[in-house]
Amino acid sequence: MFEKNILCIGAGYVGGPTMAVIADKCPHCKITVADINPERIAAWNSDRLPIYEPGLEEIIKRTRGKNLFFTADINRGIRENDIIFVGVNTPTKDFGVGAGMAADLQYWEKTARQILENAESSKIVVEKCTLPVKTALAMERILISTNNAIRFDVLSNPEFLAEGSAINDLENPDRILIGSRETPSGIKARDTLVEIYANWVPREKIITSNIWSSELSKLVSNAFLAQRISSINAISVICEKTDADVGEVAKAVGLDDRIGPKFLNASVGFGGSCFKKDILNLVYLCRQHNLDAVADYWEGIIKINQYQQERFILNMLDAMFHTLVDKRICLLGFAFKANTGDTRESPAIFIAKRLLEEKAEVVVSDPKALDNARKDLAGESRTEAVSYIEDPYRAAEECHAVAVLTEWDLYRKLDYRKIYDVMHKPAFIFDGRNILDHRKCYDMGFNVYSIGKPPLTHF
Repeated sequence: MFEKNILCIGAGYVGGPTMAVIADKCPHCKITVADINPERIAAWNSDRLPIYEPGLEEIIKRTRGKNLFFTADINRGIRENDIIFVGVNTPTKDFGVGAGMAADLQYWEKTARQILENAESSKIVVEKCTLPVKTALAMERILISTNNAIRFDVLSNPEFLAEGSAINDLENPDRILIGSRETPSGIKARDTLVEIYANWVPREKIITSNIWSSELSKLVSNAFLAQRISSINAISVICEKTDADVGEVAKAVGLDDRIGPKFLNASVGFGGSCFKKDILNLVYLCRQHNLDAVADYWEGIIKINQYQQERFILNMLDAMFHTLVDKRICLLGFAFKANTGDTRESPAIFIAKRLLEEKAEVVVSDPKALDNARKDLAGESRTEAVSYIEDPYRAAEECHAVAVLTEWDLYRKLDYRKIYDVMHKPAFIFDGRNILDHRKCYDMGFNVYSIGKPPLTHF
């Protein structure tokens, strides 16, 4: 008999790992993860999980079938569980009012109504996905829209996970944030959730707040992180024009303890499901409140990110004699960051599409993201010009250039002499993550172009 029965609706990048770690740390709790997609649930119940995260497979093997269960029967899960985490997708709207900026809340609202229709006892409902401020108020209104005796307490418990290190972030979080209504019932529900996390998280790291502060904190956290990336990328452009080295500038700036060194690595740009979506959500919120100057400020972060990706292509064109027609370009990495197969908003998608527009041939290589890469490029008009090869050495054969787009540790350790020998000459490397030994590659014969550093060329 379990002390608590917990349901998570949504078996994606947030719901799956989060519930797996809770199950691992709380063997006295029964954890059920439900999703509308039966294929995804089947994958969670198989030996080939639907997402890749270091350490996740081991936890699933320890807990699945013991106190962690995956099901497509959401209605039953709602009836049988007392605490319900909502981790459904909240993408950016691509239609109607707010298109391109506002969060699309259709899946979230359908879930709220589904909870209302199937609940037979009082529930604690926990917002786990990133939502606009005041969304909890809308959820409360839906859940109390009928005059029954069932009580619903809504909490905000945003995730602060970085893909590729999600398991470590869950096991050793720098903070857990739980927002609630400042009512006796809200505080009691909040304390219930605090007790679950306290099984492995020190109490001083469990922060409580009002529900609106909690909802806004998630958006602001991602906005601040993206701001740092766009800031150093903007500086990288100046470095290239002045022969400064962005790595040396970032080191000098990062040693200031008021600033710190994290997220000061210049690159081809940020990706992932959160940064762009959350900043656009914040921009939309500001515009709704007629805070146009504030909205313009945050929107500039997105514009710099887009500019950095376009600039990467323009640099390739300029370096390779102003034409990419029929040239074979190897993309090392397609995931938006290392240690994940997630390609959502990956700079590699933009780079690959622009290369195809320039009539280049594209070879995509990635240790975990090739399936998603195929889906991302499936609708392009020149799909016959794209090939997918996991082995980086085979991928580079007969290529004119290699572009490093994901900071996989694998790519740091490759034998670039071996790669150089099988490429067309002159051979080019475009290091979009600044992870290679540029001088060593240059000495081999490569023409090396990096982010925010002077190029190393043989002509």
